[in-house]
Amino acid sequence: MSRFGYARDRLFLLAVAAYALNRWGLKPLLPSPFLHGQFNDLLLIPAAPPLVLGLQRVLGLRQNDQPPSWTEMGMHLAVWSVICEFVGPFLLQRGAADPWDVVAYAAGGVAAYLWWNRATSGIRARHP
Repeated sequence: MSRFGYARDRLFLLAVAAYALNRWGLKPLLPSPFLHGQFNDLLLIPAAPPLVLGLQRVLGLRQNDQPPSWTEMGMHLAVWSVICEFVGPFLLQRGAADPWDVVAYAAGGVAAYLWWNRATSGIRARHP
């Protein structure tokens, strides 16, 4: 199994770049409801876990350098959903909770999991 790249992971870097492009480039120019709504939500799970898991590895809380497991991905989905859809809107009184955001987080999480674990799921990566 290949070593997980954490903050050097290609999907992480792509997600961060796509977020920045959408946030500061596309949203101001295009009135697309998808770009203003769920696009960045799809990128949350591909972007957040690599940094958190990398920090956990440095602190000794994560014992391996494998791609995130289903358990780790599920935990990130649950934690980020609570933070973004409960803590933010209700405690900080900013924004509104939206269940479709959680659907987008989950869709991005499933896609990220499949990408990060493609070598172990029978899909061979072109580049090691």
